[in-house]
Amino acid sequence: MSLDPSSTLSLSAQRGLAVDAKSLDALHALAGRDDRAALKETARQFEALFMRELLKSMREASMKSGLMDNEGSDLGTQLLDEQWALKMTGLPGGLSEMIERQLMQHVQPGPANGSGGAAASVPNRAARVQAPAGDVPQPTPTQAAFVAQHRQVALQVQRETGIPASFMIGQAAHETGWGRSEIRHADGSNSFNLFGIKAGPSWKGRVAEITTTEYINGVPRKVTARFRAYDSYAESFRDYARLISQSPRYSQVMENLHSARAFAEQLQTAGYATDPRYADKLSRVINTTLNVKRALG
Repeated sequence: MSLDPSSTLSLSAQRGLAVDAKSLDALHALAGRDDRAALKETARQFEALFMRELLKSMREASMKSGLMDNEGSDLGTQLLDEQWALKMTGLPGGLSEMIERQLMQHVQPGPANGSGGAAASVPNRAARVQAPAGDVPQPTPTQAAFVAQHRQVALQVQRETGIPASFMIGQAAHETGWGRSEIRHADGSNSFNLFGIKAGPSWKGRVAEITTTEYINGVPRKVTARFRAYDSYAESFRDYARLISQSPRYSQVMENLHSARAFAEQLQTAGYATDPRYADKLSRVINTTLNVKRALG
């Protein structure tokens, strides 16, 4: 007894993500038969991969290795995350529906007979949707999760100060390695400091003291520094925006909100960071953030 491609893909998806050759062949076959079903399944697979990477990032941020950790336990954790990702995928109003809508906007109606039309090019069309502008690298699930996490508060602060949300999220991403290296207190609790703002003499709030890298005469050095600590990410965004929009030191930054490159260059000129390549690195991350926002819609 034979199964049609959509049934094969459905059974394969129940056992894992469609990253093996057999599952991908089934997805290609489905694209040749039913373009709408192929779009729906492609969106579901994107969401499942996103959820798997999100779970992986959460585990890496919260779990420490122990005596019982080994390759077997790592494989077990990976398989468990994969199954959880599949269970959380395809829920009403979820990410897959948003991805499907974005894909549908790029679908051009094909010939009525279905020969060589829209359905035949679904995989290529999906690739074009993800393609970055210029030479910006393709966004990863970790990057997409970071943008989605901070998007709403960044938009609110943008309305309050005029600083583009993408610029702020991009700088937060650069300072924290897309959330993987956030500043933490000695007990491991989060300082919610996304922008690396130090606690100078005028700061009256809590602080987090960590070892960081500073460039002294162009040479990277490890130093101990005190950073501001907040009660939430929203506080961090607002304190950053207050610093940039109200300090005379950054007046030229506020005059260059039209360009990611100009914004980054003025931050470096004003001495926001000691890294001599700060503007290059920051503008690249901001462009990646803009690319993620385009993909998310």
